[in-house]
Amino acid sequence: MTRRVLQAGGSTAVVALTCCALFFHNVQAASANIDGPILIEAYGDSTTLGITCSDGHCAAQANNAVAYLQDELQARHGARVQVANYGVGGTTAAQLRDGTGNRRAGPTAGLAWQVRLAASPAQIVLINYGINEVMQNQTPAQFYDAETALVKTAQALGKQAVLQTSNPMPDNRLNARLAAMVAMTRRVAAEQHAPLVDQFAYIGNLPEWKTLMSDGAHPRPALYQLKAGQDFQVVDPLVQRLLDRPR
Repeated sequence: MTRRVLQAGGSTAVVALTCCALFFHNVQAASANIDGPILIEAYGDSTTLGITCSDGHCAAQANNAVAYLQDELQARHGARVQVANYGVGGTTAAQLRDGTGNRRAGPTAGLAWQVRLAASPAQIVLINYGINEVMQNQTPAQFYDAETALVKTAQALGKQAVLQTSNPMPDNRLNARLAAMVAMTRRVAAEQHAPLVDQFAYIGNLPEWKTLMSDGAHPRPALYQLKAGQDFQVVDPLVQRLLDRPR
């Protein structure tokens, strides 16, 4: 298959899917362009962008979780499903909310989330943060507030927000702090009735998962592919429901 992932800027599933029927009513109201492509936008940090490290050098790879997810969705539904990668290394959920993160991710990256998302034709948005919150010494409460705002804004605009927990970190001390952020993502998903892909739990239960990491935060391509498989199990039913809607 030819990969057509849209880049901008720099096994057993452990998946919780808590999507309510009421929210799909909002998505339907906002999806007047449903006869066109199904557009999914992936927002997150360097693990969304697809960074992998080798011999001390880190760079974005074509074989990342977003690209693999598009491959799987297009294998089932064809090119009418597109996934755009808006991952930016070093960024946090609060920066996405406020529009203060790295602006290399396209002309709207410097806009506040409310403005940026209002201009987006995407029907589904994926949200993956947590690691940089740990590295920048944010509190779980700050992370909870930011992710709640991201999800509520997406829902108010009629878009389906899908939360993803971060992949774990090999350093036990950092991973314990990351677990507190993961707990906030799970909480937001439950409170806002948003689908959740619990990558932290899934990967943490894989035998020898640390060997699938390229450094202290970034997966190797093989693990990105496994992550995409988990994303697919949650996202594909959402896509299918959009495609099944009467035109």
